[in-house]
Amino acid sequence: MEKKRILVVDDEEDLCEILRYNLSNAGYKTDIALSAEDAFAMLKNGYDLLLLDIMMGGISGIKLAELIRKEYNNDVPIIFITARDSVEDKLKGFEAGADDYIPKPFSIKEVLARVQALLLRSSNIKKVELPSQTISGKSTLLKRGDMTINVETKVVEISGQNIKLTKKEFEILSRLAQNPGKIYSRGEILDLVWNNESYVLERTVDVHIARLRKKLGDMGSAIVNRSGYGYCFEY
Repeated sequence: MEKKRILVVDDEEDLCEILRYNLSNAGYKTDIALSAEDAFAMLKNGYDLLLLDIMMGGISGIKLAELIRKEYNNDVPIIFITARDSVEDKLKGFEAGADDYIPKPFSIKEVLARVQALLLRSSNIKKVELPSQTISGKSTLLKRGDMTINVETKVVEISGQNIKLTKKEFEILSRLAQNPGKIYSRGEILDLVWNNESYVLERTVDVHIARLRKKLGDMGSAIVNRSGYGYCFEY
C-alpha cells in the first residue's frame, strides 16, 4: 500500500524536523517547507494532508490555505498547528478552508491521532444518497433549477459552469439539497459533516454556509436560515 504523503509547513525548523521524524516513524512520507512560498511551489508533488503554521514570515498559513483552495480547488485536508487558538483565530482558519486545528503546545500523540482520523475520513467519504436520476447508468445527479449536483464526481454546476467547492461545502449543500424544506439545526449539520468533532463551534456552520452562498451566486438564496431553528434548502 502506497504511503500517504504529508507536507509540514512551519518557519521553526526544529519543530518541522520533530514532526517529520514522528510522522515518518508512523509510516507517512513526510516533506517539510520552512515558508508558505516554498510550500506553494511544492504542491505540485501532490500531498494527502498539510500541516500548516499560521504565523510565518511572508505569506501566512491562513493566506496559504486560501490560495490552495482558490488556485487548486483542492480538497486536501489541512490542519493548522499554531499558538493562536482564540475563537476568532479558529473561525478565520476554518473560513480559509482548514479541516482541523491543533493549538501549541501539543503532544505528538495528539497530532498523530488527528492526522490518522482526518486521512481516514478523507479517504472514506460516504456518498450522499440524493433523490436522483441516472444518466447512462454511471452518474448520479441531483437537479435543482439551474444547479446540478453530481454525487459521484462531487461536481456542482450552475448553468453549465463548474462551481468550485471545498469538501465541507459540498457535503453541506448535498445534505440540505437532498431534503428540500427540511430544517437542519447547526448541531445536526455539525454531526453530519464534522462527525461530532469537539473542536468545531456551531458558528463554524454559519461561516461555511456564508461562503457557500457566495459561491453559488443567485442559487445561494436557496439556502434559507430559519431563525432559531437552522438551515434548509428551498427552491
